[in-house]
Amino acid sequence: MASTALEACQWTVTALARYTPATISVLLQVHDRLRCVAATGAWQVFATVPPKTGIVGRVYASGVAAAVGDVTEDPDYLPVRPDVTAELCVPVLDPAGRPLGVLDLQWREPVDLGPWRETAQRLAARLGARIVALGGPPAESRSEKLLRHAAALSSAPTEWDLLTTAICAARDVSTLSAAVLLIAGRPGPPPQVPGELEGRIRAELAEAGPAALGRMVDRAHRHGAGYTLGEAGHPPTEDYRPLTRAGVRTLVAVPVGPPDGGGVLLVADERLLRPDPTTVNLMELLAGQAWTSLDRLRTLARLREQASSDPLTGLGHTGPFGRRIAAATPGRTALLAIDVDGFKTVNDTYGHQAGDRVLVGLARALEGALRHGDELYRIGGDEFVAVIEVNRPEEAVRIAERLTEAARRTGRTISVGVALPRPGESPERTLRRADQALYAVKRHGRDGVRLSAA
Repeated sequence: MASTALEACQWTVTALARYTPATISVLLQVHDRLRCVAATGAWQVFATVPPKTGIVGRVYASGVAAAVGDVTEDPDYLPVRPDVTAELCVPVLDPAGRPLGVLDLQWREPVDLGPWRETAQRLAARLGARIVALGGPPAESRSEKLLRHAAALSSAPTEWDLLTTAICAARDVSTLSAAVLLIAGRPGPPPQVPGELEGRIRAELAEAGPAALGRMVDRAHRHGAGYTLGEAGHPPTEDYRPLTRAGVRTLVAVPVGPPDGGGVLLVADERLLRPDPTTVNLMELLAGQAWTSLDRLRTLARLREQASSDPLTGLGHTGPFGRRIAAATPGRTALLAIDVDGFKTVNDTYGHQAGDRVLVGLARALEGALRHGDELYRIGGDEFVAVIEVNRPEEAVRIAERLTEAARRTGRTISVGVALPRPGESPERTLRRADQALYAVKRHGRDGVRLSAA
């Protein structure tokens, strides 16, 4: 009598419940998880279970029923209620023997699982055949798709991954063929993401220029989400003419983030379609989740930058410097310990603000004197260290002399000690030798370079 697969599952569970007080559930494979579509019980069931998780996942993956007389002895048991003692799980198979899901029963009192196993398997076979006759397991709903994509957005490791995930989600949930996510300061997703229509949209927006794109973004933020009715014979507003030139006939436009730093999500199709308000609402939810996830990534990036760089000069400080010298190559990686001559006098005479300006000016000058790939760190008040790769000690000395010349051009002088790691020597010991060479320069009049003894 069931007219849908869900009804068939619910009636199976209801019929079984007349004969046993067990907690009964049917879980079917939907996308990449087992989803509970029908259940009875006095407590709760898991809405979804990843494949191969729990006894239900094990049975689905293997296609072999499991009768567990004592759930405390089964490491795969997923606790549903505290008083469960036994579980019986059988696969729901289609007539060809392919798994569709599982039928699961859990008892809280002693039970003879043998007869119930035979009964459950016969019922599961009947249920599987009926599900196939009714068109198969239920498809993933759009809200379930959005939930799945929202989880992927939350776990995206980079901005590119996040933008790519958001675009794929917009296509999947809306069922429209193209999506373009435009965020201030971002040119768009990697080249492999856009399809043919998306490529044309981007080309037309690029040709129209920033002003046209700005009007489109402003329209979305000023008036909120909007969509076309997909009807022929109605001209678009001037703001959307670049999209119609690209071939867009149906459009959902949703604001993303704040007006002064966000953007717009454009979901489009070449066909004349009629998006419903639910589609627009789902796109608004997606846009909100995408922006929240993007803002989180940017906040984490700022925190990482603050944690690894000196706020005054922007150079790396002790944390990244320690990691860098730990990877030093003996005989090739030179450490240049740098100290600003007479810096305390600047602070005492002109104040700390003047001292800060000196440090920032010197940092920029020293960076400019280094080669591409060389690294400069600030590890103390007026103490810097350069880490460079060289072929010979003499090359490190020449680079150190370039640094002293760059410092003189700013009106200040520096003392530089140079050391190359020895085989088996700790980075701390190498830096200590560079510091000793630096102090030797200080003792002999400052404004110079000295190589640590080999």
